[in-house]
Amino acid sequence: MGAFHWTQGPKPSNATFPFEWAMKNFCSQFHHLPPVGRRSDENANQQLTTIDNQLQDEDKPRSDWDFSLSTVVSSTAAVSDTLGVIEFDPSGTIVATGGIARKIRIYNLNSLLLEEEAKLSSLRWKPGSGGRHLGSGDYDGVVMEYDLERQLPIFERDEHGGRRVWSVDYSHWDPFVGASGSDDGTMQMWDPRSGGEGGGCVAKVQPTIGRSSVCCVEFNPFGDPLIAVGCADKRAYTYDVRKMVEPLHVFAGHTKTVTYVRFLDTETMVSAGTDGCLKLWNMSESRLIRNYRGHVNSRSFVGLSIWRHGGLLGCGSENNQVFVYDKRWGEPIWVQRFEPLGSSHGFVSSVCWRQVHEDKCTLLAGGSNGVLQVFVGTRKSY
Repeated sequence: MGAFHWTQGPKPSNATFPFEWAMKNFCSQFHHLPPVGRRSDENANQQLTTIDNQLQDEDKPRSDWDFSLSTVVSSTAAVSDTLGVIEFDPSGTIVATGGIARKIRIYNLNSLLLEEEAKLSSLRWKPGSGGRHLGSGDYDGVVMEYDLERQLPIFERDEHGGRRVWSVDYSHWDPFVGASGSDDGTMQMWDPRSGGEGGGCVAKVQPTIGRSSVCCVEFNPFGDPLIAVGCADKRAYTYDVRKMVEPLHVFAGHTKTVTYVRFLDTETMVSAGTDGCLKLWNMSESRLIRNYRGHVNSRSFVGLSIWRHGGLLGCGSENNQVFVYDKRWGEPIWVQRFEPLGSSHGFVSSVCWRQVHEDKCTLLAGGSNGVLQVFVGTRKSY
């Protein structure tokens, strides 16, 4: 394989477009019904109506955050560069994006560092590499790993017969081990230390008899030997990586393709589907806990990211909006139209939370027009 040619990209715009959003802070106290006694029916009915309205208010989602737009980075590609994937490195300081215009772009939060060719569908930073190694999957079925410091590929492999790789991830208990899901209907685990050049496949599963596309894969980041996959058969699955003969759990509930799976904590997992719904699952019982609705998603990959420290879910939408859900409520706590709109058919195609434990959060969102926007949220003081 030939050497890569790295080029210096343009700097992002310094323009900001501030806005504010807030919701009413509803009291969580339960109100008991007072006795009606000798009061008139009219007064009693008025009181019951007031109490009923208060109880309804208590069920509404409450936002603990104020969000604002911090930075806009416009694409310089001559054609549309739909940003299909955004990934923060473990330090939360470096960001990689990939899209259909054959570019990997590496950013810090303030400046564009470098870019390189690759028609990407997935990116993932390798744990323990200090933000140096980046894995990718592409439309031609190739999984690659890059050394960004040396600006050279570490390995290249094609175990999916040229079929599109939708998703890649790295194990946290053994960072050399990776996994990929593909249109060929399989999820494969691979290890560069195994076999010849580029490593070899160490495990392979086909979740469905009909070889439905495997659209997403994610290793459990909390230490358990689990991997989750989402498929075009409308289901999500978890496997024990030590014995992947059959799934440990099957999560059935979506009515269309499962496009993303994300572990929220040691007990719960979130899935997204093109049925316009996010679902929170109890993993040990394969039980649905909550549905999240509001965004529009019927055909495209619009992104799903979880800020585990704050319990916030972020996703895009086919109506060109960014949505944030609090895990406690099924309705969004924050919605913002993606600007500039560009094409009337544009949509938000990828999102990523910065995984930093503090009372400030950062959400990146990429659009089908190639624009990357950075939103910052600060915790409200009551």
